[in-house]
Amino acid sequence: MAKYLVIVESPAKVKTIKKFLGADYEVMASNGHVRDLPKSQLGIDVEHDYEPKYITIRGKGDILASLRKEVKKAKKIYLATDPDREGEAISWHLLKALKLEDKKVYRIAFNEITKNAVKESLKNAREIDMNLVDAQQARRVLDRMVGYRISPLLWAKVKRGLSAGRVQSVALRIICDREEEINSFIPKEYWTLDVSFRIPGEKKLLLAKYFGLKDKKTVISSKEELEQIMGEIKGAGFCVSEVKKGERTKKPPLPFTTSTLQQEASKTLNFSTQKTMRLAQQLYEGIEIKGNGTVGLITYLRTDSTRVSEEARRMAEEYIGKNYGENYVGKEPEEAKGGRKVQDAHEAIRPTDLNRTPASMKDSLSRDQLRLYQLIWKRFVAGGMQSAKYETTSIKIDAGEHRFTVAASRMIFDGFTCVYAQDEDKAENNLLAGAVTEETPLTLEGFEEKQHFTQPSPHYTEASLVRALEELGIGRPSTYAPTITTLLARRYIVKENRNLYVTEIGEVVNHMMQEAFPSVVDVNFTANMEALLDSVAEGSVAWKTIVSNFYPDLDEAVKTAEKELEQVETKDEVSDEVCDLCGRQMVIKYGPHGRFLACPGFPECRSTKPFYEKTGVPCPKCSKDIVLKMTRKGRKYYGCIDNPDCDFMIWQKPSLEKCKKCGSMMVHKGNKLVCTGENCDYVSEISEKTEKSENS
Repeated sequence: MAKYLVIVESPAKVKTIKKFLGADYEVMASNGHVRDLPKSQLGIDVEHDYEPKYITIRGKGDILASLRKEVKKAKKIYLATDPDREGEAISWHLLKALKLEDKKVYRIAFNEITKNAVKESLKNAREIDMNLVDAQQARRVLDRMVGYRISPLLWAKVKRGLSAGRVQSVALRIICDREEEINSFIPKEYWTLDVSFRIPGEKKLLLAKYFGLKDKKTVISSKEELEQIMGEIKGAGFCVSEVKKGERTKKPPLPFTTSTLQQEASKTLNFSTQKTMRLAQQLYEGIEIKGNGTVGLITYLRTDSTRVSEEARRMAEEYIGKNYGENYVGKEPEEAKGGRKVQDAHEAIRPTDLNRTPASMKDSLSRDQLRLYQLIWKRFVAGGMQSAKYETTSIKIDAGEHRFTVAASRMIFDGFTCVYAQDEDKAENNLLAGAVTEETPLTLEGFEEKQHFTQPSPHYTEASLVRALEELGIGRPSTYAPTITTLLARRYIVKENRNLYVTEIGEVVNHMMQEAFPSVVDVNFTANMEALLDSVAEGSVAWKTIVSNFYPDLDEAVKTAEKELEQVETKDEVSDEVCDLCGRQMVIKYGPHGRFLACPGFPECRSTKPFYEKTGVPCPKCSKDIVLKMTRKGRKYYGCIDNPDCDFMIWQKPSLEKCKKCGSMMVHKGNKLVCTGENCDYVSEISEKTEKSENS
């Protein structure tokens, strides 16, 4: 009979760990959390020191009953939940739910599910770290306070089913701010000028780019400026004024953290953050491999550390030396530099055994599992290799007072890129047409002038949003994927061609949050809160101090918002559309996809119609109304009401005002109007008269 009981989180780990530990150990799973705050109420006693009221999660009664039976038989109990704050809290909840206070209970944690790691964790068994538990409790309580106090206001103001969240609402604001920045952006014209030369004895032309005057870089901002420069250059001869050679190294990448793995998997594999984490969880918990049973292929997937254990580093050095040569073995990599402290003493995400190459795992993994494993494997191997080295050549070519430049590079040692070459690494080799010196004669072949316009910041993708959240110190490795998933599920944002766009519902919620709860959606406030939670984990701040400082301000803001809501007429807005079935005036309601028209006679009359907000601007193609519409996914655009007979559409809001230069339609860009004419750059301020007529 087993003497010791080991409790893990996931059933997927049970068989593997049981195999490592043998007959003396019984291994069981808690299936994640067993206790939580109740769903039906706030669950925090704000009158008595903010004490949380935990209850058994519905459906976990049978699991706890089975665990209690085994607890009675066991001499020692090992709580082996995940090695992070969440895992520490689950262990504490198990201790409370199973009433283990008088038992011999130990906390063990392992970063990878391998025999060595599991056995080693038993040797280093410890007590539950209450600082980590309290940090997780504080996060849970703060999130509950924001969600349960603010969400009912959204239900009253907009529609039921909406939600607010401490991190979620800030992430939504970041996306909305970027959308506003893009919509307000006015492109500026600029030109580039390239010149090509023939070098004696070379077939390939030498291409040089315009730099400016000899002592000053210049941006060519108009056709007139370009023509002036061209006139001055054509009268002057071209000569090589300087050839400078050098050497540059490119350091290998650091091993993956949760954030960088999500970003790279999105960029190279087109995986969503949710899919990346699901696949990584499978690789961590274990895959059935012929002849080996279930094996954990990677280390723990929720980490913001780039640290690698000595054992893993030696494994990498040995593998690289044997398979690539000793000259490829790198120096000890530096830790990632950053202003904030790294949460939890984890390792980076890496393979548990480098000899399990992606090629050898092909028959054991699904296509997507293999692609992600290959990414992690290659990144870790590359991180232990030497830098890539390049020979660089910089050439200055003068024509009178004007200067052109050529920058080229040639790889002289591939280093880590032989394993892990990204697109930018592949583009490094910009080879010259031939050897160029200051005496090389240049024969002018031709000019290439191109007109360009500055571009706004790109829309966020899942990858760039994760990077922004990490850089701003908002959320932690375990929260990035759930935050984005929630925003998509609530339809506050939609994803089209990887880009994230705000929906009408998202705009309404963000506007209300900024108006009524500015501190909750303040980026700096949220980042500071994360830093305070780190302080709780370190034991330097009491968790209830943070909660007691936060709640009174939130409570006051909620009460103020409730009073203002009472003064707002919350009845459905009546439209000028008549119900086709019963003749009543239809009203405007909010649905999952935004506003729609519904008959007020519901449920007797269930008639609905799409709601189109009229802009008052006639369609330039057919003169009918231009109205605000939504794509199938919820992104806003402006189109002709007579669609599909008329296909006119535009992303920006149209204006009644016409362009004074060419007579074309003008559109709103922030606080300005911009002409839509193809070759017209007319921009004007929005007049009070225009603003009044378009808002009336």
